[in-house]
This record gives sequence, C-alpha cells and structure tokens, in this order.
Amino acid sequence: MKKTLSSLALIASVMIAPAALAAERIVTFAVDNMTCASCPYIVKTSMAAVPGVANVTVSFEAKTATVTFDDARTSPDAIAAASMNAGYPAHPRQQGS
Repeated sequence: MKKTLSSLALIASVMIAPAALAAERIVTFAVDNMTCASCPYIVKTSMAAVPGVANVTVSFEAKTATVTFDDARTSPDAIAAASMNAGYPAHPRQQGS
C-alpha cells in the first residue's frame, strides 16, 4: 500500500512539474502596416488565435500590440508569425522604446 501511494505521489508530481515551470510573459510588439481603424481588430484576432495567448491589447495610435501569453505554450516568434500571416509584420520592441 505504501509503495502504491508513493508511486501515485511521484506520478502526480511529475505531471504537475511542467505547469509549475510555465510563466506568464508580456511582450509589446511594434506592428507595421496598420493604416485604418479595422487593422487593430485583425491584428488582435490573429494574435489571440495562437494557443497560449491569454490577452492582446492593440494600440492603433502607437502601432503596437501588447500580448500576455504562457511561455510554455507559445513564443514571441509564433505570435509575430501569426500577425505576419495576417499581413501585419510584428517585431518585439526593445525595453524602453
């Protein structure tokens, strides 16, 4: 019985460990080609469709998109690629820019 409980505890800890290593990240992208009022909607929709993205806020005025995502499920490159595929090249902004 003790061995069974120990085995179950080990299996549970192994299954939970990857989730504990995941971190929520926020990246701001500079977005090219936004020229009209509907552009931010398209950028937001394309970025939000990437699995692991939790939130997207797009600023037409600043030509940026701020994305909150799970870094265990996606990456800034994948988010930028989704925007690029929609016709809006996106590049992570440098901190302080």
